[in-house]
Amino acid sequence: MSVGIAITAQTPNTEAKRLDQRNDDREALRALVANIESVFRGKSHVVRLCVTCLLADGHLLLEDVPGVGKTTLAQALARSIDLPLKRIQFTSDLLPSDIVGVSIYDQETDQFRLHRGPLFANIVLADEINRASPRTQSALLEAMHDRQISVDNDTHPLPRPFFVIATQNPFEHHGTYPLPESQLDRFLFRLAVGYPERDVERNLLATRGRGEPVETLQPVVSVEQLHTLIEAVDQVHVDDSLIDTLMDVAEASRKHPKLDLGVSTRACLTTLRSAKAHALVMERSFVLPDDLEAVLIPALSHRVRLSSAGARRGGSRRVEAERVLSELLKSVGMPS
Repeated sequence: MSVGIAITAQTPNTEAKRLDQRNDDREALRALVANIESVFRGKSHVVRLCVTCLLADGHLLLEDVPGVGKTTLAQALARSIDLPLKRIQFTSDLLPSDIVGVSIYDQETDQFRLHRGPLFANIVLADEINRASPRTQSALLEAMHDRQISVDNDTHPLPRPFFVIATQNPFEHHGTYPLPESQLDRFLFRLAVGYPERDVERNLLATRGRGEPVETLQPVVSVEQLHTLIEAVDQVHVDDSLIDTLMDVAEASRKHPKLDLGVSTRACLTTLRSAKAHALVMERSFVLPDDLEAVLIPALSHRVRLSSAGARRGGSRRVEAERVLSELLKSVGMPS
């Protein structure tokens, strides 16, 4: 009898704690998004998708031309959470040891000591990843997948969270090594930033001479809060109808004449988690069709492979893959 009374007495307190935690999560997300948007203006959807990718515990590939703010976006995110950021400029002569690190013999201890490379950071900006040799690319992508690094038969875990933002220019081909499908699959999202609207760009030109605003950003979310937000993604509810919609898109992609490689089961799993993370960023505890629609193309366009019939001559393969997926989603339809 006394046990029953104790349980009843604890229930309101437990529910109150959950509500308090949800309110804390909402405030943290609002502060994070607003802080990034204060220096990366006019691209609210890109910022929210970037934060979504972070909360879904994935990695981000920004495929766009130079000068549209990819580095600013990465720096703003890192400074907003007070996480160390390392930038790696990928070139053809960059070696795996340059990013992973090397073991150095210490005469005093008579042991080898690891001199850690820039991959041992919470946020890594890999600029122009397709300019590095396939061997160096593999070193990065294996670390992204395993979240650990092996040097001289010793395994070293990477810090958590570990978030890679890689960039590549889709219009340059000379001296580049395109990422194969198996390595593209390491990225949760592929996004294009795009040019800003005219009024945003004009304001940027008029004010940027006063300094680099990203350098003045202060942290608004602690590392502990970020871990809590990542864990909260698992608590977001997804209706079965949305799972069926995602499965319908995947099955249709596997039979589409313009695709040699359709959506895999693993891609479905990561897309579903992305939809849950997006719902959390939008301050909801349940997934709406809008969430699935928002993440579907960024999460899947790099995981399908166009057939010879689907690849338009001289056209962008990314744009064509996105068009095919958009058509599939439209034909399948979203639940009401």
